[in-house]
Amino acid sequence: MTKPDGTKEPIVRRGFLTETSAHKAMREALVKSDKQEWIDPSKQPVGAYLDEWADGLRLAPSTIASYKKNIRLHLKPHLETVPLASLTAARINTLYRKLEASGRSDHKSGEGLSPRTVRYIHTILRAALQAAVDSDRLGKNPADRANPPTAKQAKAPEMHPWTAAQLRVFLDWSREDGRLHAAWHVLAMTGMRRGELLALRWRDVDLEARTIRVRRSVGVVRIKGEGVQIKEGDTKTSKPRVVDVDEGTAALLKALKRERGGLALQFARDDALVFGDIEGKHRHPERFSRTFKERLTRCRKELEKLGVEPPPAIRLHDLRHIHATLLLAKGVPTKVVSERLGHASATVTLTVYAHVLPDNQRDAADTFASLVSGI
Repeated sequence: MTKPDGTKEPIVRRGFLTETSAHKAMREALVKSDKQEWIDPSKQPVGAYLDEWADGLRLAPSTIASYKKNIRLHLKPHLETVPLASLTAARINTLYRKLEASGRSDHKSGEGLSPRTVRYIHTILRAALQAAVDSDRLGKNPADRANPPTAKQAKAPEMHPWTAAQLRVFLDWSREDGRLHAAWHVLAMTGMRRGELLALRWRDVDLEARTIRVRRSVGVVRIKGEGVQIKEGDTKTSKPRVVDVDEGTAALLKALKRERGGLALQFARDDALVFGDIEGKHRHPERFSRTFKERLTRCRKELEKLGVEPPPAIRLHDLRHIHATLLLAKGVPTKVVSERLGHASATVTLTVYAHVLPDNQRDAADTFASLVSGI
């Protein structure tokens, strides 16, 4: 690198795992220099750097696909040709404000992205630029001084989960409807994530002990030029967990196993998917959610015709929130609920569901007063 006074400053690159890999990188750099193809790392365009960084990530396929999608749609259109060293906090802030004002790139083009999405994009960009700092391509991370939407602004919409009675109404209806009743029932009774349910195999279900071992998750991975893939990987926290189920849920799973085995013996084997499709393969997670929406819409219409108050419209994921909120409202310890949900810690559970925890302020005040008064 040439200094302002004309002298040369050596470029230092770190992070090589072996001396051999370091020598190889040096030889490649020298060859490029001789051919006048070498580019000062700090002058590398942001777009090319982001692609290089994303290609080297070791994360879940679905996470990498999500990062690449956001890089392609929201970062590269604005920053692709900007030299890495020229990227400033001010420029990043301008990008965030553009995305908030008119960042949508789908059929709603012209509308702004939500604060939550912009904050997620900031997380991606900050991680990429920090990797550039760690590899000595940048001196400081400009994203550290940027102003993305705050955590409060990016807060998820307020949840309005069903009551126990509303859940019972839906499950009673879906039992008569038959189609995927067992899936909706298990999701509601365990609080599992959609991907965890669709990755469940019979070897993970102990019908006698009434436990389910949640070990894997399946998700949709979209890579431009490669189409859509359904891939199985670790759970969100990469930690397996055991969820106990009630007698009714265990009985329902036993009946489902008999039914699946009646269709084809291989559907009831240990390695078979509990909620596989008619070919025994993974169900498409997004279609699975759409099916729930369709069944709930039909449920609401039929109940209204009968003069029965239908449960409000919700998303499939809200069955998980219903499980959590009903247990917490009933006083089940947060740690127990957190373990069932597979949260990284009870702190996450407290943060997400603080608004539904029982309010014992009056009891606390009276208890403290009695202690002080000696009553």
